[in-house]
Amino acid sequence: MTLRTPLICLALIALAGCTSTSGNWGWYVIDPTTPAGYNNIRFLLNGFGATILLSIIAAALSMTLGLIVALPGMSANRWIRLPSRIYIEFVRAIPLLPMLFWVFYGLPVVLKSFGISVSIDAFWGAIITLAISDSAFTAEIYRSGIQSINKGQTEAARTVGLTYPQTMRYVILPQAIKRILPPLANQFIYIVKMSAFASVIGMQELTRRANELVVTEYRPLEIYTLLILEYLVLVLIISFFVRWLERKMGADESK
Repeated sequence: MTLRTPLICLALIALAGCTSTSGNWGWYVIDPTTPAGYNNIRFLLNGFGATILLSIIAAALSMTLGLIVALPGMSANRWIRLPSRIYIEFVRAIPLLPMLFWVFYGLPVVLKSFGISVSIDAFWGAIITLAISDSAFTAEIYRSGIQSINKGQTEAARTVGLTYPQTMRYVILPQAIKRILPPLANQFIYIVKMSAFASVIGMQELTRRANELVVTEYRPLEIYTLLILEYLVLVLIISFFVRWLERKMGADESK
């Protein structure tokens, strides 16, 4: 028996279930032709804005923090490199969910012990967690990209009188960014998918709205199927944009 046979059987079962009136299937909960189905779909789609905004801010902070961590990690001085390596290894070892709980519930307590009274809501708790968690991976991407640039570029920049910051800004980073764009895009997609964890602390993004709808409709299969499709469309759009950006940067480089 080949793999095609069970797939065909599953497809036939699904089609039969969609047309069945036995109550085993409930696609009517996301049927746009009915008022209830339309309202459910609209409720789910309204989570797109929060997911996208959360992901963009977290990605921007992650890339900034990752660059700040990566630069000292390439220093010839061991004591300058050491804090960078400790940060990267420590952050990469912590699962995202425990870190999210610690930031949301624990960080305000820690800050309060220093006399700083701060209330972190679900939105910013998720942003801080995603930015910190992803920054360690982003730092390694920056490091590999910068180190892939020929050392002669740095030496040439120094001979014309450029300082180290100027060399990184005008010579090294523009070339490195073109090389690390694909892995950075993958990290952004990672952030988009990991943003689903924000649902456990009450943020009204895609997954949280799907969970709330499941509680009221008791149709997890149908609702989570639509949720998967939402993430699929979002990731495909991001992938399309990244490929377009890669082509544009490549065209600019060839001129």
